[in-house]
Amino acid sequence: MSLPFFTEIDGYTLFLLVSSLGIALSFEFVNGFHDTANAVATVIYTKSLRARTAVVLSGVCNFVGVHIGGIAVAYSIVHLLPVDLLVAVNTDLGLSMVFALLVSAILWNFGTWYLGLPASSSHTLIGSILGVGLANAFREGLPLEAGVNWSKAAEVGLSLFLSPVIGFVCAGGLLLLLSKFLHASIINQPPTGDKPPPWPMRTALIVSGLGVSVAHGSNDGQKGVGLIMLILIGILPGAYALNLDTDAKDIAAVKYAAGQLTDYFNAHRQEIGKGLVDGDLYRPVTRPGGPVDCDITQAVDAAQALQLRLAGIASLSELPEEARWETRTNILCLDDAAADMQLLPDTPLADIKHLEDWRTALRGPTEYAPDWVLLAVSLSLGIGTMVGWKRIVVTIGERIGKTRLTYGQGCAAQVVAMGTIGLADFAGLPVSTTHVLSSGVAGTMAAGKSGLQMRTLRSIALAWVLTLPAAMVLGAGLFFLFAAMG
Repeated sequence: MSLPFFTEIDGYTLFLLVSSLGIALSFEFVNGFHDTANAVATVIYTKSLRARTAVVLSGVCNFVGVHIGGIAVAYSIVHLLPVDLLVAVNTDLGLSMVFALLVSAILWNFGTWYLGLPASSSHTLIGSILGVGLANAFREGLPLEAGVNWSKAAEVGLSLFLSPVIGFVCAGGLLLLLSKFLHASIINQPPTGDKPPPWPMRTALIVSGLGVSVAHGSNDGQKGVGLIMLILIGILPGAYALNLDTDAKDIAAVKYAAGQLTDYFNAHRQEIGKGLVDGDLYRPVTRPGGPVDCDITQAVDAAQALQLRLAGIASLSELPEEARWETRTNILCLDDAAADMQLLPDTPLADIKHLEDWRTALRGPTEYAPDWVLLAVSLSLGIGTMVGWKRIVVTIGERIGKTRLTYGQGCAAQVVAMGTIGLADFAGLPVSTTHVLSSGVAGTMAAGKSGLQMRTLRSIALAWVLTLPAAMVLGAGLFFLFAAMG
């Protein structure tokens, strides 16, 4: 969907929409300068690059990372807060939800940056989303499970919890391997004055540092893409619930997948009923009237409705605006039921593969991002990356270990951070660049017997523990405030 659509809505809605998009891009700008230090701290601290050169190159790499990272992480964010809730409520209340989650995330990010604490933008954003979702459910008298996609929240929470542990262990292990097999004294030397390291180590530090920046852009940039798609789908469902640029071939693939899933569900109805108690084989999906349960019967109905609605059309833009949201809901219902079928213990591997292929075809029209969204997010993140780096560089370089960061420690931490974030992108999971890198540095300090400054680690750990609940409380409080003002 192109930008000219914005000229087709009334001035008041346009003002509110542009305001919410502006705040979302501001979050990405703050995210850029909040997390930049983590991506370039070791490169700057080891004198591998001058600070200004490092942050400019990091900004460019973040820009590139947004464009090559895909959108799997973005839709982990979209599916965390049921976007259907924004459609179910009136526009003012929906925008109150959006404003609350964005402003709370920005405030916490800015506050921890000001204090020089490497806190997590990912934790902050996800906490804000959870807080707003729960607050809205409470306000509307709905069960709490209606406010948040808890299965997705658990999946995201696990990735955020495990990634620092992986960073600590793997970075420490990599440093030990480097020390054992390379036998180079330069590995364990700290930087001296303004003298750069020897060119092999300098090259390794620069490449791995810029790799962290690309990985950061691909993961954190997708969070910004997810935020903007959450806003666009929720506030303008007629325009953004589906990718109206989906070509005829992909539409045909959706119809084919819906037909195959209809046959599959019908063929396994009896088998499904034997092994499951009622309620085991569905996930909640939300429609404009409120939460509903999407079981196998409803999934078959959704598949048949989907085939009928898409019959004889060459473009999704031919669908009436009110039918586009229902089409998206049918796709989500069908996708969730197919995902449940994959998890059944007796499902053959061949069937699991077929189900995954059909799910991939189904999600094509619903999981997308317009080019202008990618460009806006990449610019915001890239420009933000070029400012505000000094406060956290010192924390990473001097306040985690009792001795100064060595070349080998910086390189090991960066390589592990780059790899961990890259794998998270592949899995479609948001992780914290901040926590992966700072825990990696701590792991190398422990492995190198440099000692750890427990005061700094306690502050980082406290920020790690408090960020999620603090952002939830802040997001919920701002939602109630903005809703009351509306």
